[in-house]
Amino acid sequence: MALNILVVDDSAVMRAMIIKTLRLSGIPLGETFQAANGAEGLQVLEAKWVDLVLVDLNMPVMDGETMIKCMQQNLATKDIPVIVVSTESSQSRIDLLEKVTSGFVQKPFTPEILRDIITAATGGTHAG
Repeated sequence: MALNILVVDDSAVMRAMIIKTLRLSGIPLGETFQAANGAEGLQVLEAKWVDLVLVDLNMPVMDGETMIKCMQQNLATKDIPVIVVSTESSQSRIDLLEKVTSGFVQKPFTPEILRDIITAATGGTHAG
C-alpha cells in the first residue's frame, strides 16, 4: 500500500531533496504534498489524506514543534505518524521530540536511513 506523505520544510530545495530521497528509498509512494511551514502543513492535513508527515523544526510563521502540538490536539490528525527531519543537534531536544513523534532524522541523511525510520514509524507495513 502506497503512502501519502506530507513534507513540511521552509526550504523548497530541501523539500525537493526529501521527496527525491523518498523515491530512492524503496518506500511505495502515493501522493506527496508540500508545505513551507507548520500552518501550511495543517491546512494540507485538513484537505488531504496523509499517512505520514515529515517536518522540519525551524520554520517561519509556525515551527515544527507547534505544528506537532496542534496535530496531537486534533482527533483527525493525532494518530498520523510524524518524523522530524532537522539539523537539530541538541540531544536533550532530540530525546524530547522522540517521545512525542515517530522518529528523528538528522540532516543530511541517506535514502536507507529515511526508509528505515519510515518503516519503523509505519509498523513496517509499507516496506519496499
